[in-house]
Amino acid sequence: MKTKHLTLGLSIVAIVLTSTFSSCRKDKMTDPEEKDRDTSSAADQSLASTTVNDMTSIADEAGRTYSVSSFKTTDTEGILSTSCATVTVDSSAAPARTITVNFGTSNCLCNDGRYRRGVLEFSFTGKYRDSLTVITVTPQSYFVNDNQVTGTKSITNKGHNTANHLVYEINANIQIIKANGAGTISWQSIRQREWVAGESTMIWSDDVYSVTGNASGTTANGNTFTSVITTPLVRNMAIGCRKHFVSGVLEHTPAGKATRYVDYGNGACDDQATVTINGVTYTITLP
Repeated sequence: MKTKHLTLGLSIVAIVLTSTFSSCRKDKMTDPEEKDRDTSSAADQSLASTTVNDMTSIADEAGRTYSVSSFKTTDTEGILSTSCATVTVDSSAAPARTITVNFGTSNCLCNDGRYRRGVLEFSFTGKYRDSLTVITVTPQSYFVNDNQVTGTKSITNKGHNTANHLVYEINANIQIIKANGAGTISWQSIRQREWVAGESTMIWSDDVYSVTGNASGTTANGNTFTSVITTPLVRNMAIGCRKHFVSGVLEHTPAGKATRYVDYGNGACDDQATVTINGVTYTITLP
């Protein structure tokens, strides 16, 4: 098996964008490594998945601590920084409540290196940790890195499983209007997220989640894709670790292209993963 090392600026599976041609260029018609270079589908899939996951993380912290410290310019957990985002809680219909997170009208540089502006509204039917509570997430003039996010998603508390871990079902139907008129991505997904560590505390940084499920969508160019998690993806929310999955395997299939096998590793808190396309394995640095 041939192995390459690449550094990416966008996507876990967009490594096909940055492979360097050798001086003796291979024949594109006969070399599958040369002709299978789907860049737009991979990048759009990654952008949508990251955006949806971030919205879930913001809902988590807002619902548990009424703050969004991990998405603000200060990294003090559980303390509201008004310089970047404000949180408003309407509990007049308790136990139902509405939490509004307002990043302001100008781009705000957040802890994860992304710029946000606009509003996320979270409607809770009950308490965050209560079984059957449904959280509906609605973006309002909400932008991430100047890409506008529209649509809706729901997060349903399914109660504890046989391992005594809380499980949340996440349904998303999101559209991302890319900056500079670059088109619109459509993303639909059904995923299950198991809270495997940290439930007993109010500290966000000791949480660990295991994610399964699938997604499909249409890229900004109108091409379809599907993805399925074959080995649970693990997210460690420790400070300095929460930006990337630390283990698990995802299969991403653009229409008419070979499946990409994305492996996030063995649990190390780093920015490394591997992607295998047509038998060629690439080592990548995640953005």
